[in-house]
Amino acid sequence: MPTRGNVPAARGRLAVDICDSARKVAMGTILRLETGTAVPTLGQACEAFLAGLANPNTARSYATALGALADWLGAHRPLSVLEGERVPDRAASWFTATWGPAAPATFNARLNALSAAANFWREQGWLSGDPLVRIRRRARTPDRTRALDRAEVERLLTAEHLGLRERTLWRLLYESAARAAEVLSLDADELDLANRRARVRRKGGAADVITWRTATARLLPRLLAGRTSGPVFLTGRRARVELAPVDLDVATGRARLSYRRAAELFARASGGASLHQLRHSALTHAAEDGANTAVLLSYSGHASVASLARYARVSAEALAAWQSQRDPATRKR
Repeated sequence: MPTRGNVPAARGRLAVDICDSARKVAMGTILRLETGTAVPTLGQACEAFLAGLANPNTARSYATALGALADWLGAHRPLSVLEGERVPDRAASWFTATWGPAAPATFNARLNALSAAANFWREQGWLSGDPLVRIRRRARTPDRTRALDRAEVERLLTAEHLGLRERTLWRLLYESAARAAEVLSLDADELDLANRRARVRRKGGAADVITWRTATARLLPRLLAGRTSGPVFLTGRRARVELAPVDLDVATGRARLSYRRAAELFARASGGASLHQLRHSALTHAAEDGANTAVLLSYSGHASVASLARYARVSAEALAAWQSQRDPATRKR
């Protein structure tokens, strides 16, 4: 098995093809390989796995890990390169060197992607062992300070210099408590403006509905300016590269706003906060306002209370206010 030093630092064309597979999945252009055939190449095996993923967002995310694997080993080599007694140790060393410095959530997400692919390959009879057996998931350190306080959220959402697109996107993210990827994937024909709701595809592929309030309801028609199809949130300029039709506004040639660009603009305006903190804040504030578990599960799109728990925690300010209300000395004053 080759070491990291035997491949270029920049991803080669074969590895890029693996990442491109995620885009092609959304366009329906990749076919799964026939099962029961001879062992395919690593590149073919990756494409076959990605083709079976129903959610394009999941495919794009998983393609990152698979592309790195192809970069390391070579997409043209047979999948059997992942077999052998020494493979697990080498795979663990490579994985740790590649994603060791990353946050636990990122580390685990990359491991999940490779594990899912390896399971699929074993089901096809292309792989017998587990090359990832030496890698362990990392515990996520609880962070109970990520929710922005209400005043900070309001300051961000009402800043005078804010453009219409960012004002609408950030307000919608906060009022709906949806994930940024879910909102950025919205098309105009998925919006029910009259009833203040939209169909979204949740993490994992589940279909769901998000809702919003008056502030967002006033902004969305202004942003759309009569558009009834194409991405809701667009770039400011025409696309410079060829994109899938689903990610373009035919009339203007502008592309769907990317998560990377949206996150960059929010971080710049907020002093380093993430778009995810708007979701975290919305759920925390809803919990502080007395929303019950059933409402919070529907609001967040989570399937389990365990997943919801780390979001729906009251803030330090709300906890202090609650203590003050219960303090006998305060009541006497």
